Amino acid sequence: MEFLLLLVGLLFGTVLVVGLGERMRLPYPILMLLFSAGAAFLPFIPEVHINPELILPLFLPPLLYAAAQRSSWSIFRLRWRSLVLLAVLLVLATTAAVAGVAWLMVSSMALPLAIALGAIVAPPDPVAVEAIASKVKMRRRLITVLQTEGLFNDAMAIVIFQAAVAAAMSGGEVGWNVVPKFLIGAAGAIVLGLAMAWLIGTLNRFVPNLVARSAATLVAPYAVYLLAEEVHFSGVVAVVVTALELGRRARPQDSEERLTRTAFWDVVELLTTGVAFGLVGIEMRYIIQDEGKNLLTFIPGIAAICATVVLVRFGWMMAMYKIGGTERKNKTPGSLKEVLVLSWCGMRGLATLALALALPSTMADGQPLEGRNFVVATACTVLIVTLVLPGLTLPALMRALKLPNDHAVEERTQRALARRAEKVALETMKRSKAAAALPAERRQSLARRMSSLHTILEADFEKDPEKMLRLKQILTIMDDVQREALDAAREEMLKARNEPGNDPELVDRVLRRLDLRTVTLDH
Repeated sequence: MEFLLLLVGLLFGTVLVVGLGERMRLPYPILMLLFSAGAAFLPFIPEVHINPELILPLFLPPLLYAAAQRSSWSIFRLRWRSLVLLAVLLVLATTAAVAGVAWLMVSSMALPLAIALGAIVAPPDPVAVEAIASKVKMRRRLITVLQTEGLFNDAMAIVIFQAAVAAAMSGGEVGWNVVPKFLIGAAGAIVLGLAMAWLIGTLNRFVPNLVARSAATLVAPYAVYLLAEEVHFSGVVAVVVTALELGRRARPQDSEERLTRTAFWDVVELLTTGVAFGLVGIEMRYIIQDEGKNLLTFIPGIAAICATVVLVRFGWMMAMYKIGGTERKNKTPGSLKEVLVLSWCGMRGLATLALALALPSTMADGQPLEGRNFVVATACTVLIVTLVLPGLTLPALMRALKLPNDHAVEERTQRALARRAEKVALETMKRSKAAAALPAERRQSLARRMSSLHTILEADFEKDPEKMLRLKQILTIMDDVQREALDAAREEMLKARNEPGNDPELVDRVLRRLDLRTVTLDH
């Protein structure tokens, strides 16, 4: 009962903090983290512990699925270099650097545990990045790179963490077998993700209820994540692939379902993010209580590791900028200012804390795992340094750097996409056999309506029943033609969504407007 009360309190707190964040122009996840951490020390707040093994399965699937819905396969084809460099190689580099620093500065720490610490603090959190970067005037290209990195880096970190923990528990070593293990796990997860997307798509064709079809998208990420983890594949990759493939399979006539699903997932993402960061803040209370004065002896090592995490990312971004050259189109980062922004956005979050809390407290023989307290304290400090500090200062940094924004380019692209959709709708209407049966003046009226994509035409019915019936028949035909044309326009936008070079979020804006026109027409 206490946990349920805490959960309800966090849900209400999320709603309040979102409103406060809008007024203060600050990202609500950071405010939720700070407020919950402070509230946890109040005497009337019950002491509630959540099983660390449940944190990732509970929160990661829906949050990854929500973030992946705003991407597409075309983005991965376009940004595959960034994906490899950031989601895989940068995680490996950060893990190695942190493990080396921890092993040198903490004499009692075994190398496998140091590697586990490196894996814990290596991956930036896609939830934190998405929530914070979207609140500042950041270039769409940079946000896309951060989103792409955040969707897959957890998979690499989790594989390294599991191998390092197994070695620490058994007294063995971490070998290069983590690389083929990661590749095999990713390949198997891709197959599972594609299969789950096919299953949900098939199920939706047999389920007429719109709400049930939207609910199926909430079940899917949990199901595929748990199934993948059960067979030792990557649950992270499986969830992302499921979301991307379901987006690719979208049908033009599912306009009302897309609107319902978008609203549904906006609510799920907001509440889940708030509760997740709220629980992170509450857990900090217990960590501080458990460690006590020992935290002071940890300060030199923790400071060195925090500096290592920040400097490795900055150095990596600088190397990408230098190696990228000056001729490559749309290179990222494309300037020293972008290097600084992308480095500052390496925010850790839920995955870091969850992995730290999942670290066993005893070894296989029952002896305490020496160094665990340092690992947990370091993980929480890295989380604060890389999440709270950059999150609160990013708006000021963006204003100081005065990076050129691409809002004008976005508007031009969006207008071009809208014109493309309208052109296809008009051409489809002209070819329609049903339109040919309409009187000339009605065809002209329909063309004007379609040119502006206005809502359903309002007509004054005559009192004569026969004329009224004929006019109703004409309006019915016009509605059918308009619906056919709008379906063609949506199909063109779905095609554009999967074309390399097109930003799926910009396409989605046009698509949502087309969906709104259809819902208005249907009702």
